[in-house]
Amino acid sequence: MAGSFGRVSAPGDVPEEILVRLRAVCLALPEAYEEPAWIGVRWRIRQRTVAHAYIRDPGDECVMTFRAPGEEIIALVQSGHVFERADWGDNVVRMTFTDDVDWAEVAELLTESYLIQAPKRLAALVDRPPLP
Repeated sequence: MAGSFGRVSAPGDVPEEILVRLRAVCLALPEAYEEPAWIGVRWRIRQRTVAHAYIRDPGDECVMTFRAPGEEIIALVQSGHVFERADWGDNVVRMTFTDDVDWAEVAELLTESYLIQAPKRLAALVDRPPLP
């Protein structure tokens, strides 16, 4: 269910409560930085976008695009309505923020997106849990 995040007044505005959570994850990654995008806010490593959060029009839900490996894209899209393939890029997923967002999952997805976009030297600095 969507709707309890703060209201926005212009295209691109992202509710503060979402920004705070996204910043906490993205800015903790080596050399990642935040900048305004043509609409909304994006987090980057060097000149590569890790995540982009925005609202297309006031009253719409907030969405975020990020990178994912092919097999993960299929699993995410099949998991439910909050994930869909973006209209561009072969490894880009769009996620809609809902009231029941799983912030631990968002952190994992952002970290994975960073690992895809970051140079190997920086990706090697990221602590990842061991695989089962």
